[in-house]
Amino acid sequence: MKKVEHIGIAVKSLESANELFTKLFGKKSYKAEKVEREGVTTSFFQMGETKIELLEATNSDSAISKFIEKRGEGIHHIAFEVEDIKSEMKRLEKEGFTLLNNEPQKGADNKLICFLHPKSTNGILVELCQEIR
Repeated sequence: MKKVEHIGIAVKSLESANELFTKLFGKKSYKAEKVEREGVTTSFFQMGETKIELLEATNSDSAISKFIEKRGEGIHHIAFEVEDIKSEMKRLEKEGFTLLNNEPQKGADNKLICFLHPKSTNGILVELCQEIR
């Protein structure tokens, strides 16, 4: 793993959250994107080498909708940048981690992604991400 790529924050309203984080960071989001497969709309802020990803559910069946219903708004996941997502997935599976995806999926911000089950990571949803080249 190379670095923390981003921290994902579940929000009820992307519009309100964008206003709040724009004030907090003193700059605007650089990108918004809808990810149909995940049922979310995202917004990204660049903070040095790390990004903050705001996630708003686009339907009541999405993981973000269920997360907010159960826990409220807040930190949803932490993502780590990897050089080769497939080899990292194999390595982590051999180490005993439970993968939520058998194959990398296309995610937001031009990334291939895979999640690790929180039960195998001390309750933290971990995302692996690799830039699509």
